[in-house]
Amino acid sequence: MNHLKSSIRVKENVRKTYFAVKLIFLIVLEIFYAGETVVSPFLEKYEILNHIIRALIFLLSANLIFSLGRIITLRIYLQQREETKVQPNFMLGIDRIEFLLNLIAILISLMLAFGIQPLEFLTSITIVAAALALLTKDYITNIVNGLIMMFSDQLEIGDKIQIGRHTGFIRDITLINLVLKNDAGEIILIPNTMALAEDVVNFSKNNTHQVIFDAEITSKNEIHLSQLEDSLQVILSQYPEVVIKEGAQLNILERRTENLLIRYQFPIKSGEKQTEIQVKKSINQALIDWNYELRKGELL
Repeated sequence: MNHLKSSIRVKENVRKTYFAVKLIFLIVLEIFYAGETVVSPFLEKYEILNHIIRALIFLLSANLIFSLGRIITLRIYLQQREETKVQPNFMLGIDRIEFLLNLIAILISLMLAFGIQPLEFLTSITIVAAALALLTKDYITNIVNGLIMMFSDQLEIGDKIQIGRHTGFIRDITLINLVLKNDAGEIILIPNTMALAEDVVNFSKNNTHQVIFDAEITSKNEIHLSQLEDSLQVILSQYPEVVIKEGAQLNILERRTENLLIRYQFPIKSGEKQTEIQVKKSINQALIDWNYELRKGELL
C-alpha cells in the first residue's frame, strides 16, 4: 500500500474520532437550547447567552457538515486510487476548501453571537460589499488559481519547475502563493496568478531536467565561443550515463560594453543529485578558468 495513502488513512481515523466528539457536544448543546432543562430560565433571562449558544450550534453544525463532506470525498478518492499514486495536492485542496468554509462559518457565528441576522446584515451593506469585492479581487483570483493547481495533476508538491527566471522544487501550494525552494536553499514565493499566467517548465514530468549556468565573460579581447563550448562538452562527456550532451546549448543573453552575459544549459537525468553536484562544480570551474584566461590576456 502507498505510504502516503496509509498516512492519510491514519489521520482520517483521528479526524473521525474528533467528528464523533463534536457530534456528541452538538447534541448536548441542542438539548440545552431547545429542551426544558435547568439552563432554560437563564437562556430566557440573558439574551446574550441565548445568542452565544445559538452561534455555537450553528458553528458546530456547519463544521460537522464540512467534515462529513471531507471524509466522504477522501474515502471515494482513496478507493478510486487503490492502484495508482495518491497526490498530496488533492489532500491540500480539500484542506484549503474546508478551511475557507469554516472561516465563513466562524464569521456568521460571530454575527449570530452578537444578535445580528447575517442575511439582513449582508443586504444592508451591499455597496460596502461591492467595494470589498473590488479591493480583494486579486486575492480572490489567487485563491481560485491556487485551488485549480491543487486539484490539477500538472504540478505536484516535490516537482522541480521553472517559472520565469525562478527554478526550484515545489514545497507548498497556499491559497495565495506557490512556494519554491531553489538549489541555494532560498524560499521563493510566486503568486498563484503568475504561476498560471507564465510559461511553466516541469522537469519532474519526464526523466530529465535542465541545468543552467549564467556567467559574465570579458569582451575586450577576441572571443571564440566555439572553443568554450568544446571545452564544456569535454566535461559533459565524462558523465555519459547521466548527462545528455547533445542537448547542451551555449547562448549569449546580453551584450554589454565590457562583457557578455552568456548562458550554458544541458539536460541531466533527474534523481542523480550527487552526480549533478559534481557536474556543476566542474562546469563552474571551467567557466572561471576561461574568464581568468581572457582577463590575463588583457594584461599582456
